[in-house]
Amino acid sequence: MNQVKYFTKEGLEKLKDELEKLKSVERPAVSQMIAEAREKGDLSENAEYDAAKNEQGMLELRIAKLEETLANARVIDESQLDDSKISILTTVKLKNLNNNVVMSYTLVPENEADIKNGKISVNSPIAQGLLGKKKGETVKIKVPAGLMTFRVEDISRS
Repeated sequence: MNQVKYFTKEGLEKLKDELEKLKSVERPAVSQMIAEAREKGDLSENAEYDAAKNEQGMLELRIAKLEETLANARVIDESQLDDSKISILTTVKLKNLNNNVVMSYTLVPENEADIKNGKISVNSPIAQGLLGKKKGETVKIKVPAGLMTFRVEDISRS
């Protein structure tokens, strides 16, 4: 069943670029590997040929998955989002009231999450607990490590 997936404009462009690279660079390279392996003789005992065919199968599977994702992709219209409360594409500054550490996260679609860059999935436990909250609110969120208490210090659009 095809499921709609939401992306930022940048995330969708990144996906399109990856698909284009797979089709225009990787696919011809794998075809060349198969051709070179085929020239080496008996295909029934040719490990290079088998490896190249396996790589081709994996590449075609990746291309098919990207094409399906792109067919069901929708870009998030940021103009329709409410800036007064936490939602997708919101950058939120939180104070952990358990240890007084202040942190900042941007809530992004699941496929664009990158914790190293402060981007967490809107489907993560912390993001789910924050959705709909406003600046100044205190929220308790159950995470794998236990119950955490946060105060929303600031909300902005990135």
